[in-house]
Amino acid sequence: MKVEFSVAEEKELQEIINIFNDAIEEMNKHNILQWDEVYPDKNTIENDIRNKELYVGKIHSEIACVYAVNDECHEEYINGNWKYPKATYAVIHRMCVNPKFQNQGIGILTLNHISEKLKSEGVETIRLDAFSLNPFALKMYYKNGYVKVGEANWRKGKFYLMEKKL
Repeated sequence: MKVEFSVAEEKELQEIINIFNDAIEEMNKHNILQWDEVYPDKNTIENDIRNKELYVGKIHSEIACVYAVNDECHEEYINGNWKYPKATYAVIHRMCVNPKFQNQGIGILTLNHISEKLKSEGVETIRLDAFSLNPFALKMYYKNGYVKVGEANWRKGKFYLMEKKL
């Protein structure tokens, strides 16, 4: 499957918000109460777009996935026993596969794309946090070589801090 990745544009904001809302609805069906109307919110997504840190993957001009990447860590990341503490890193935030495209390998394809892009930019490791009660995301991250290095507790519960060496 061919996915075209690009920086998200302001004109795509409503479509992106709709995808997050659809994903929240789908997660709720599986009792994965990770996201809601508080997060990720429109303001966060607008800031990602404004900062050119939000990316979309399109299949036949329809957004199949969305993710943000930067070097910002939440203060809870101090709880990570990072394997490569001196390495340059990027952090994946708000990765979301449009429910219309789920269970088709888009998540793994997106993670591979992110890894290749960041490696080509000289980044040595990738960090992220994954909701401990989202078995689909955890399986995908582990399958893609991410290792759990700690835990963080946020409003929605326990998240695993994860890292991958590029």
